Amino acid sequence: MSTADFDLLFKVLLIGDSGTGKSCLLIRFAENIFSDNYISTIGVDFKIKTINVDGKTIKMQVWDTAGQERFRTITASYYRGSNGIILVYDVTNRDSFDHINYWMKEIDRLAAPDVCRLIVGNKSDLSDKRVVTTEEGQSLAQQYGVSFLETSALGNANVEEMFTAMAKAMRKKQGATSGGENGGNAVPLKPAKKVEGESGCAC
Repeated sequence: MSTADFDLLFKVLLIGDSGTGKSCLLIRFAENIFSDNYISTIGVDFKIKTINVDGKTIKMQVWDTAGQERFRTITASYYRGSNGIILVYDVTNRDSFDHINYWMKEIDRLAAPDVCRLIVGNKSDLSDKRVVTTEEGQSLAQQYGVSFLETSALGNANVEEMFTAMAKAMRKKQGATSGGENGGNAVPLKPAKKVEGESGCAC
């Protein structure tokens, strides 16, 4: 795709513990499919998708990073130059939720101070296995002054909305840096849809 085919190009990073479903969210967004056969990401992977937001054609370059400790030196360089970062935890895994604090510190250490941030609780379809409530996710996001959303890659719940909202926030911020309206670093979102089912993705 040439530069004539899109108005804006944004780099988005997916971060969080291994097994939270980051890869499944990316595949669902980019290809609109779900598979529980994906293995843990080795280092980094990325996909590109073009979407239309408010009359603008936005090219999204979305990077999926490995959550394992041994890859963190490799993935650290990808924070730089990111326009938006999505922090993903698994609503059925308390540790992945508790580790959001660590990932926020990584953003503070490695990314631009005004990067757009969004906290996402994935696997919302697994209601019978849930250990992190929606209210806990909302409360954590409020502590950091960012927005919150629950998603399901399996049920395709709020996946498109997640990336569209991030694109809008990044576009607004770009306008702010150009002398327009100040966008802040929170992503404006609608209330999350609730989906029940079964998720097998451990990406």
